[in-house]
Amino acid sequence: MTELKPCKVCNVSRQKCYGLAVTSLDQLRIKGAESLGFCPSASVSVVLENDGTIVEDEAYFMCLPANTKFMLLDANEIWMHSHQIAGGTAQSCRESMEVDGGFDSWRSLAEQLRQDLASIILMSEADLQSLIDVPRSDLASALEFSQQKTHVLQDTLQRVLDRREEERQSKDLLRLYLKAMEREGTWDPQEESANLDETDGVQVEAAAGFSSTTLMVLRDKRYPETRLSNQELQMVVKQGAKAMMEVLVWDSERTSALVQACDNELSKRLQRVQALQSLNTQNQSDPQAHVERKTRAKRCKKHSY
Repeated sequence: MTELKPCKVCNVSRQKCYGLAVTSLDQLRIKGAESLGFCPSASVSVVLENDGTIVEDEAYFMCLPANTKFMLLDANEIWMHSHQIAGGTAQSCRESMEVDGGFDSWRSLAEQLRQDLASIILMSEADLQSLIDVPRSDLASALEFSQQKTHVLQDTLQRVLDRREEERQSKDLLRLYLKAMEREGTWDPQEESANLDETDGVQVEAAAGFSSTTLMVLRDKRYPETRLSNQELQMVVKQGAKAMMEVLVWDSERTSALVQACDNELSKRLQRVQALQSLNTQNQSDPQAHVERKTRAKRCKKHSY
């Protein structure tokens, strides 16, 4: 018998919230829609309540912790941050961040980290940088961490950013090498390198639900899949190559390559999250082994003296 997974579901206004036990994402969608009073024929999507991440992959759903809170959305509804709901009007979290210059936007990111540190893997480079830039004392207070632990966390965030940049540089080197081989001595590395990171600096208008910032990254940056958040990657993959061709005004081959790269990046991040959560589960399920490892480590330390 498939194991039941306890979950919570709410509507877009968060005025209704129910606890459910389900065996799959589809069952969550069906039972949640019934509990929240959705029309039986409605097209319902599932997102994480705290940050709006679209949940469509069954494996990703199953690796989320018990009692995760989900929001169910009708076709004409969009996810909204709880802080933005007032007087019957609201804006999506990402739009509001652009309007107010990111005021307190880092707090919602900090809440994600407080609930699950593995969410670092799913964040965009802009999200990571915003957490790095937060004064350590403020971030420590929001996370309920010590100053030392917060310092280690911010160092880790910086290393994640550095690793993504190193990955792009490695791809650039390989790309430049292949170009050089093709041109057989007619290749100019300085010119090619400049072309790889060239941007026109023109503000791109939002389209198809993407923010202008996201579209700028998709159109102008090298290897944009490494710079986007999990939610943004899911949006690209969900739109598909045909729709993204119209959004980006690209040819079929280039657009398909982008969508495939975003899909691959999503899979890679999901595997990392699953690996981390598997390790956490093993540590929690076998506390005696953890104590024994610590004891052995202390003995080794004594012998080293």
